[in-house]
Amino acid sequence: MSLSRIKNGTIYDPANGVNGEVRDLWIQDGKIIDRPPNADSFTGKTLDATGYVVMPGGIDMHCHIAGPKVNAGRKMTPDLKRTAPPIYRGEHTRSGTGGVVPSTFATGYLFASIGYTTAMDAAIPGLHARHAHEELQDTPILDKGFYLLFGNNHFVMKHLRNQDQNALDAYCAWLLESAKGYTIKIVNPGGVEDWKQISRKTIKELDSPVQNFGVTPRQIVRGLAGTADRLQLPHSVHIHCNNLGIPGNWETTLNTMESLEGHRGHLAHVQFHSYDGDPNDPASFSSATQKLVDYVNTHENITVDVGHINPGTTLSMTGDTPFSQFLHNINRNKWYTADCELESSCGVIPIEYRPQKSLINAVQWAIALEWYLLMEDPWRVIMTSDHPNGGAFYHYPEIIYLLMDRSFRLEFLSRMPEAIRERSVLADLEREYSLYEIAIITRAAPARVLGMKDKGHLGVGAHADITIYAPQQNRQEMFERPRWVYKDGQQVVADGEIQAHAFGKTYYTSPDFDQEFLPHIESWFNDNYSIRFRNYQIDSQEVPQAEEITCQLDLR
Repeated sequence: MSLSRIKNGTIYDPANGVNGEVRDLWIQDGKIIDRPPNADSFTGKTLDATGYVVMPGGIDMHCHIAGPKVNAGRKMTPDLKRTAPPIYRGEHTRSGTGGVVPSTFATGYLFASIGYTTAMDAAIPGLHARHAHEELQDTPILDKGFYLLFGNNHFVMKHLRNQDQNALDAYCAWLLESAKGYTIKIVNPGGVEDWKQISRKTIKELDSPVQNFGVTPRQIVRGLAGTADRLQLPHSVHIHCNNLGIPGNWETTLNTMESLEGHRGHLAHVQFHSYDGDPNDPASFSSATQKLVDYVNTHENITVDVGHINPGTTLSMTGDTPFSQFLHNINRNKWYTADCELESSCGVIPIEYRPQKSLINAVQWAIALEWYLLMEDPWRVIMTSDHPNGGAFYHYPEIIYLLMDRSFRLEFLSRMPEAIRERSVLADLEREYSLYEIAIITRAAPARVLGMKDKGHLGVGAHADITIYAPQQNRQEMFERPRWVYKDGQQVVADGEIQAHAFGKTYYTSPDFDQEFLPHIESWFNDNYSIRFRNYQIDSQEVPQAEEITCQLDLR
């Protein structure tokens, strides 16, 4: 690729300490390079970004965009597709469908249209990995990858019970490499497997044993966190705690955090895990954010993403099947569930958030903003909506506006039930995010937490994933429509219109492990699975543009 330049942009690049400085960016072969020797006489391809805000491409580190559950979600929301803006075939685009669960092509276009260039699917069972890869390969522009589900895996629980650490590490490493996954994901550890038994009950307490396995959720969390560290995975164990969505669940969340002592851990969509109150008394529902923030602020081993909600109809899509059944029992909406043998299950159900009418929804909305505003270190709190669970990713610009403008936030809050002021401290929080902090929670921090050294910044050697915004007082409008977006140095968006249709990379890890355990893994696999060991593995050649991320810890 020929040399090109973006000149005189106002750059926000927190990873390199650049806070609103006017600089040039030089691009060659899809990467940011240093100022070339011929810079003063350069007459080649130049974009004048004078007066514009320049940031790295956005990174969504927790969303659901691939796999069988996503397809099920698409089938369950035809009404939302009919009312969504159409996506037509054009010079640089394929046709697609929108809504809260867009089609594969539309997913890539919509992410790029708000300045995002990387997205990681948060929950894929190994058995569904091949399907997920096929969908990701059909999603344009974005670099992507997925986390593999381990928290209810039969091999994992059996070997944790037997305290067979070496076999557990080998299995996790083998599975990540075989499925071309990125890191270890835990969803309602042990609770999903318990629910899959005849009782249809989930685990409420972190120290309650899983039926038929004799291992507890705490042991699962701590054991897999240790595995992730020993394998030197670039991203820590990624945790969806027990008791999601249940009043009073903040204590479970705190206990999960405490169980990580000595290990890295990332807690997903913490908004859904920060509830005070009595589970038998919905009227007691309130925020417990401050209690959890106090712990995270003083424990640098923990990072979180928020999982904020947005008003409107969306789709709950989760590997936490007991929670899906809980939602179904509340709203009686149609729902879908499926079992993935020996590994996990999933639940999909439409859901509507009405914070202007529902006090519970209003508290949920406020809790999310509390997390952003109360955290002392923006490098450890990351913007997500747990797409589509809290709302579609294309609502991020509204959240940015709420964080940057307190008056807008208070006006929004004023439309909600008055009782929210007794159940949340949001109205008292005066903090407003800067553009620099927004660049942290949407770009620099997720790249750091994921261990992606060439993402989330604009320094030499970084991928030339660049988003350029026209500054506006209304930050929502500003972030909804970037002026230009570049992916690997190629302009892919201009004035909201897709300009190119390239396909990005798929990231995975391949940790080292003791090969002597392979015969044991193969024997167990062939004895227990309905498919053969040799048919489970995915070769890197089957995943176009697959790129391995080195397993080497960088504990900054």
